[in-house]
Amino acid sequence: MKRRRLMKTTGYGAIAATTASLAACAQGTTTDSTTEAPAVDNEALPKIDWQMATSWPASLDTILGGAQTFAERVSAMSGGRFTITPRAAGEIAPPLEVLNVVSQGAVPCGHSASYYYTGKSPVMGFGASLPFGFTPQQQNAWLYEGGGLTKLQEFYAKTFNAIQFPAGNTGAQMGGWFRREISSVADLAGLKMRIPGLGGQVMSKLGVTVQTLPGGEIFQALQTGAIDAAEWVGPYDDEKLGLNKVAQFYYYPGWWEPGTTLEVQINLDEWNKLPQVYQDIIRTASFEANLEMLSRYETRNNEALQRLVDGGVELRQYNDDILTAAQQASFALYDEFAANDADFKAIYEDWQGFRDRIQSWSSLNQGSFERFIYANL
Repeated sequence: MKRRRLMKTTGYGAIAATTASLAACAQGTTTDSTTEAPAVDNEALPKIDWQMATSWPASLDTILGGAQTFAERVSAMSGGRFTITPRAAGEIAPPLEVLNVVSQGAVPCGHSASYYYTGKSPVMGFGASLPFGFTPQQQNAWLYEGGGLTKLQEFYAKTFNAIQFPAGNTGAQMGGWFRREISSVADLAGLKMRIPGLGGQVMSKLGVTVQTLPGGEIFQALQTGAIDAAEWVGPYDDEKLGLNKVAQFYYYPGWWEPGTTLEVQINLDEWNKLPQVYQDIIRTASFEANLEMLSRYETRNNEALQRLVDGGVELRQYNDDILTAAQQASFALYDEFAANDADFKAIYEDWQGFRDRIQSWSSLNQGSFERFIYANL
């Protein structure tokens, strides 16, 4: 029954009910001079107050800001009848347990990254980012127009009693902080590195001893030598965590996260209790948070990177041998998952076909433009 209800309500054609029209609907106003929006009496809408668990430290304004933007838009479009209060990591749930408490119904909703939960299923990598996968633009295309979101929502419903919506994107991430230079695949052997998700599993295949730590614990682990390297997000957030103070070498590109999507996760029982207008508001607020976070990171990361370099950080590029080995290990890992996990195989075949098509198009058109522009910087 829950899956049937889910399939009726999660089609992203509902995004056609835009932020403006939803707000107008809640206020009984019109969206243009010719078409009246149907009036909705605010007083007829239920008053709902949710707490939201997140995976993000309070100090990181952009990544936690995705949850805050989402909550602010939900409140504004509902005329203050539906309020959501985001809480920083650890306030109401451990940072890597957000989906678990949402699934159990202990908290109605959360804001997290799906790849924190790949230990439950490798399928959880698709919702965030797969190594050597999609750019942010390609990830959004697959989720919104390529059927990816529908497939993931079906999986969440049956596996976690939850529904999720993209609600943030960090853009292409950096390749991590290292206390020493990495010049070859052999240099990775025995290295202790904080890196979650499928990227961590690929690094493990290359000889790295992988650890999964929440963002708030990375600085101390690097400072004390408990780990030799760590990845977090990119220059803006990494600078806020102070990672440049405990590691000298900053590598790129972050091949394991070329376009990482974050998401709002909602307990399915709570979702099904909501009136249709609130469900539409959630869809639209998530959409806005997704675009806004990406725009903020794209703007702020370059400025932060310049500060880091001016402060003495040494930029290093992963050489082709490391990238080739990592790419081969990544797709070997996907083949292993597909051979042993029917859910992963079904989504992976669709994801891979879409990847082949969209990367061919991107390389032809946008790629040729970028190659010319970047060659002349």
